[in-house]
Amino acid sequence: MGKLVRCISLDGTFTIMAADTTDIVEEAQQIHLTSAVTSAALGRLLTAATFMGAVLKGEEDSVTLRINGGGPTGSVIAVADSSGNTRGYVSNPVVEIPLNKNGKLDVGGAVGKDGNLTVMRDLRMNEPYIGHVPIVSGEIAEDIASYYATSEQTPTVCALGVLVNPDLSIKAAGGYIIQLLPTAPDDTIDAVERCVKDVEPVTVMLASGMTPEEICRKVLPEFELEVLDTAEPAYVCNCSSERVIKALISIGIEELDEMAQQEKTEVCCHFCSKKYIFTAEDILKIIAQAK
Repeated sequence: MGKLVRCISLDGTFTIMAADTTDIVEEAQQIHLTSAVTSAALGRLLTAATFMGAVLKGEEDSVTLRINGGGPTGSVIAVADSSGNTRGYVSNPVVEIPLNKNGKLDVGGAVGKDGNLTVMRDLRMNEPYIGHVPIVSGEIAEDIASYYATSEQTPTVCALGVLVNPDLSIKAAGGYIIQLLPTAPDDTIDAVERCVKDVEPVTVMLASGMTPEEICRKVLPEFELEVLDTAEPAYVCNCSSERVIKALISIGIEELDEMAQQEKTEVCCHFCSKKYIFTAEDILKIIAQAK
C-alpha cells in the first residue's frame, strides 16, 4: 500500500503532494513482468495518475493517462480513482535499451517523443474531459508539468522516479508535484524555483526512508506547510465478470456468434492479467442477453 500526503503553504499560494508508490509499482511489475526501463515508465505514470486521482471530488470519478511517443514501449496507460488507487499497463512490457548518457534508465528513449500525452477525466457527466499535449521528453514528469501548464494554465513542478533493483524488484518509487495558485506572488514563485533547483532525486529521498510529508518539507525548506489530507493508495483493478460480459456485448452479435463456435473463450484483463473463461454455452447466454 502506498502513502500520499497533500499540503498547502500557510499563505495558501501553492499546494504540494508527495507519494511513496513503491508497493504500487512493485505490484505492477509482478503482474506485468516488466523490464527495468518499462517498470520505470509505467511506475512514473502510475504515480502521476495517483496524484491526479487524489484530487478528484466524486467517489466514482476517475482519470486515465495515456502516453505513446512512438518508442518501443508502445502505449503506457494508468488509471486512478478519487482515492488515488491506480492500475495500469504497458503495450510492450519487456524493452531492453542502453542506459542514457547519465547512466540511468532511458525512459524517454523507451517511450519516445513523437506523440501525445492524453489525460481523460471521467466525472460521471455526459462526456469525459479529454486533454492532449505533445510529448516534451517522454520522461513523464516533464510531460505532466507541460500538460498542466498548457491545458489547465497551472504552473507546476513535477518530479517522478522509480529505482529498480538488479532482480527487477522495485527498491523505491514515488514523486512530488507542486502547483502554484493564481494568488502566488512573484517572490513565492522565485522561492519555489530556488528550493527545487538543487533538491536531490525523489528516489534518493525515498530510499533513505523519508516519508512523503518529510519529502514535502525537504523540497520546500523556505516555507511552512500545513497538511491537508493523507491517503494510502494501492494497486487496485476493478475488473469483474459483469464488466467483461458488458465488454463482450459491446463487440457485437456477429463476433459473439463466432466465439460460440469455440469450445471456450478466454478473456484476459489488461490491468491485472486475471483470466475469465467462457464456454460456448456461456457465449450463447450472452448473445441472448444482448438481443
